[in-house]
Amino acid sequence: MHKSNHHAIRMSLHKYPDGLTVTEIAERIEKPRNAVHRSLAEMPDAYVDRWTSCRKQWAAVWCVVVPPENCPKPKDTHDRTRTKST
Repeated sequence: MHKSNHHAIRMSLHKYPDGLTVTEIAERIEKPRNAVHRSLAEMPDAYVDRWTSCRKQWAAVWCVVVPPENCPKPKDTHDRTRTKST
């Protein structure tokens, strides 16, 4: 069984919010391009942001979704919004 590349890919894409191509990711994490491409296809938070021209062909520029922080819990308990039951 092989080790997943997801974490390394995700960390690389977090460092480059404008995105990276598969080749750029592979160079940064020192893994084969086909392994990076396979991993990206399995990652639900990775997506193709745009396409760029690269050596007479198109290359996908990948990004990852940065989830927002959790909503803070309200401090005032007297001013709750309630729904009426019918």
